[in-house]
This record gives sequence, structure tokens and C-alpha cells, in this order.
Amino acid sequence: MRIFISSDMEGTAGVVDWEQCRSSGADYGYYRELLQGEVNAAIEGAIAGGAGEFLVNDSHGAMANLRPDALAGRARYLSGRHKPLYMMQGLDASYDAVFLVSYHGSMAGEPSALSHTYNPRAIAEVRLNGVPAGESGINALVALGHGVPVVLITGDEVTAREIEPFCPGVRAAVVKSSVSRFAAESLHPEEAREVIRAAAREAVAQLPGAAAPAITLPATLTVRFRNADLAEQATWISGTERVDALTVTLTDEDPVRLYRAFVAVVVLTRGLAE
Repeated sequence: MRIFISSDMEGTAGVVDWEQCRSSGADYGYYRELLQGEVNAAIEGAIAGGAGEFLVNDSHGAMANLRPDALAGRARYLSGRHKPLYMMQGLDASYDAVFLVSYHGSMAGEPSALSHTYNPRAIAEVRLNGVPAGESGINALVALGHGVPVVLITGDEVTAREIEPFCPGVRAAVVKSSVSRFAAESLHPEEAREVIRAAAREAVAQLPGAAAPAITLPATLTVRFRNADLAEQATWISGTERVDALTVTLTDEDPVRLYRAFVAVVVLTRGLAE
């Protein structure tokens, strides 16, 4: 049984500040170890449920946050930037399930620690088929394209709720409760890992009944930007349509192609936003 793991960082128990999850931060080394512990807990739980092969796609920041030699389960490690499929690089139809570890809430949703949607300086909101979507829902497009179910997500309670419309029945390991965008009450790291292990084990054990994401095709991503210049620049990507001063849409019957177009918009507008 093969498991694909996309690991972010903002959803880790104890993480509430950008400097904790940036390599320039004084305490980054400590918090990356907390992330490593949660990724390993997901792997360990999956092994207990019967899984035997893992690929971890490091999907946060410069995408080089984990220590390969410390990964549980002799997992393979996909790291580094400029991946064509970004947070979902490496996933294909040979995998049995997707885990989303240490994910966070969307920019326009309820208060969630370090909430954003790909680029907080550029994107104010994303909707998938009219439903507000965070990175988890957007990334589920790639899982749908390969027919692979998303069976586990870890992070706060807002993140757990946001993925449910797109992946009904997904197991959620809630390791912290957000108070605001920069405050959360977190489980002790050991307890957080226990919660993740248990959820991962249950998710894998119930795989025979799991289905691919429930996203109607053709699908439409509606992206609202923080200013009109960003929206204009997004229209440089073929197939992107301007809705109003701040908003564009992308529609495609192929969910992977739609995701790639969205990533192109993100990369293109990043320079102007910064």
C-alpha cells in the first residue's frame, strides 16, 4: 500500500508565527523538528494500518524543511522548489491514498493560525465550484485527476472543516485550536503525534471504502486578488477570464490541468505582489 504525503508547516502544533516556520527565524530549527515529528507520526500510524511505502513531498517555503535520514518508514523524500505540480508533485495513480500533513486554513475563512492561500500578499480568496477553498481543497484537484482518495488531514479545526466539502469523510487529526491568525491553543507535541498516529491508522484501515475527491467536473476556480494589477496580470495565463476588477476564473474538465494553470497564476503574480 503506497501513501503520498504532502507536508506543509503552519498546521503543526505550536506554530503560530511566520518566523517559526521560516529558515531565517531564530527558532526555526526547533519548529522544523516538531513538523518532522508530525510527519513521522502520520507514517507510523499508516504502517500500523498496513501501509508499506511512502513518498513525502516537502511543500512548505523553500520545500527543504525535513531531515531525510530521520523520516520514518524509510520514506522517499521529494524536496526543492520549482516543481510543476508544486505541493502535489510526485502523486500519480499508483498511490492508494493521500495524506495532507500540517495544513492550515484559507485566507478568507474563519480565524486560523497563519492562514493564507498560496500567497497571502496576492490572493484574498479562492473558490472551487463556488465553495470557499483552502490549499487542501485546491490540491485535492490533483488527487481527483489521478483517482486517489485524500484520507487524512492534520492541522487546526478550521482546516478540517474547509476540506470536508471536497473530501467528505476525510479523517482529521486536529492538533490545535486557533484563537486568531496569530494565536492558537495547541496540544502537547507528544499528544499531537498520538492523535495523528491514531487518525492515520484509522484512515488506512478504512481505505477500501474511500473515494476520490467529490469535485464536479468541469471545475472552476474563482480567484480574488488583493488589487486590480494582480488580477490583470493573471489574465496573461491562457484560459483565465476576468470577472471584475479583482477577480478571475479558470475552468477545465481536466483537474490536473486546472491545478497547473492555477499554479502558473500563483507564480506569475508572486513577483508583482512582492
